[in-house]
This record gives sequence, C-alpha cells and structure tokens, in this order.
Amino acid sequence: MENQDPQRAQQGSGNQEIMRYIAAFREHFLAIENEISRAVVGQGDTLRQTLTAIFAGGHVLLEGAPGLGKTLLVRSIAQTMGLSFNRIQFTSDLMPSDITGTQVLTEDADGKRSFVFQQGPIFSNIVLADEVNRAGPKTQSALLEAMEEKQVTVLGVTRKLPNPFFVLATQNPIELEGTYPLPEAQLDRFIFKLLIEGPSTSELKEILARTTGEVSVQLRPVLPPEQTAQRIINMRHLVRQVVVSPVIQDVLVGMIFALTPDSPNCTDAVRQYVRFGPGPRGAQSVLLAAKVYALLDNRINLAYEDIKAVLIPALRHRMILNFQAEAEGITADDLIAEVRDAS
Repeated sequence: MENQDPQRAQQGSGNQEIMRYIAAFREHFLAIENEISRAVVGQGDTLRQTLTAIFAGGHVLLEGAPGLGKTLLVRSIAQTMGLSFNRIQFTSDLMPSDITGTQVLTEDADGKRSFVFQQGPIFSNIVLADEVNRAGPKTQSALLEAMEEKQVTVLGVTRKLPNPFFVLATQNPIELEGTYPLPEAQLDRFIFKLLIEGPSTSELKEILARTTGEVSVQLRPVLPPEQTAQRIINMRHLVRQVVVSPVIQDVLVGMIFALTPDSPNCTDAVRQYVRFGPGPRGAQSVLLAAKVYALLDNRINLAYEDIKAVLIPALRHRMILNFQAEAEGITADDLIAEVRDAS
C-alpha cells in the first residue's frame, strides 16, 4: 500500500482502485503476522486479534498466567512494525508522573534555571503497560486520557502523543493480593480483551527448541521505520471505508440489546446473570474490528461472519455479571456466544 491516503484515492476511483488498496492492506497485514510468528509460537488467534485492534485504531488488554509470552508478543509487534516502543512496569508505588512525565528544574551553561518538561514513557507509538492491575486507581487513571484522546495533560498543559498510538496492557488473573481491578471506564477503552491460553504439546516442544538452543530469532521491520507510521494511518483510513449494510447494522444493534439486562429484547440468561451490558463503545469496537476481518477476506463490505469473529473478545470485558453468575460458573463468553449463535 502506497503512502498515499486511500481515502483521497477513493474519490473518483472505481472498484479496481479500491481492490488494489485492499490487496495491499492484506499483504502488509499478513507480512507483519508472518514475521512475528517466527518468534511467537502458537497464539495465532491472539496475534491476529491484536494486530486487528492496532489497525482498527484501538488498544488491547492481554490476560494470562505468567510465562505465556504476553510481553514477547508485544515486543515482537513493536520490532516488526518498526515503531517506537516503551515498557512500563506497573507497581504499587508507581505514580502518574512516572507515566506521563513531569516538569524538571534544569540549569543551562549560563547558570539560568528553568523548568523543562521531561516526557514520560507514554510518549511512544506502542506502550506496554505490564501488569497494569498492580498499580493503584490514581496511577491507572493516568492512562485514561491517553487512551481515549491520544494526549496527556500535565500541570494544565496538554501535549499530543505520537501518531499512531497504542496501549497493549497485560494482567495476571491468578494473583489477587496487591492488585487493583481495572475500573469499568478504563476497561471500556480497550477494543479487545484477549485471554492467553497455555501451549499445546507440540507448541511447548517448539518453544523449548527455540529458547534453549544457541540460535535465537532476530525479527526485522517489515517496512522502513520512516514509512511505517504513515502506512498504519492510511490502513486505518481504509478500514473505516468498509461498507456496512443496514441489515448488518441492525443485527449488531440487536445483539447489543440482547446482552443488556434492562432491554425488553434481552435473553432470559442475560436477565438472570448480567448487571450491566455493553454500551455504544462496545458496538463501535465490534464494527471496527469486523471491518479489518472483511479487508483480510478481500472484501469492502461487511459480512455477518466478520461480526461473529470479533464479538466475544470485543464485548467480554464490557459485561458486568452478578454474584449468581460467578457462583454458577457462568461467564460473559457463554452469554455472548448464546446471543451470537441465536442471531
């Protein structure tokens, strides 16, 4: 895909021109995916969904036990895409200024003192928020403005973040002591919540072969770094041009209301187990992610299969279940799958 904006190229162009951009989108996406697969064993669905969120312009929350390759996945994405990358290790004593930056008193060669803003690690294209649930609510909230507005405000001054900007956060679901569950407002800003599963027998053998031998995998950027940022921006423009028919839109809206307990259209299970259902941002996330899947299938129009492919990871963290659901082992995935299969 050329660095020309496909949104402009579409004006006055025919189907052949659009299909050329779609083919280039798919080629670039698969090139990144294949390069990362050289370092990350298995996790094919997780990798595709993470890249889908990035090209849809969203953030991802990765949840899994320690040692399953969450950090490796994020580092590999940054290396392969050639973007600037920073890692923030969230701890109980981490302060908001450790993320956003702060004013520092400096002295020049003439002895004149002045305050200079020292950028925090949030000023990067890809930010790994490692074990994000170990920091307190005050520190977690430092990410809210950055994730939604792509900017941070420090001491009354607003500063723009690099474009593109993505937060890939990880959390450990096993340990509860010393952790702070993410508030619903912050969870809602992640386009996907992905659950990292353990490797299969063959995958574990491959992991051992790659990590305990003398040869290590060195990833390379798929594109020159100076082209990557603009390329991603152009690909995100193309995603938003995917056509959504009124019928498909009605199906999605019907699913959202079927998962909302105070809706007359909700299912009996949702009414019994759900306290709060997904809101408009959940529907937006489903639609944007589904558009990426349509482009990967060489289509400029959205299909029902695209919606089905992304519905669970896009909505599972936006549903608040009650105590009865927890006691009976009912999960958000179960309820979403029931609505998806019935539609």
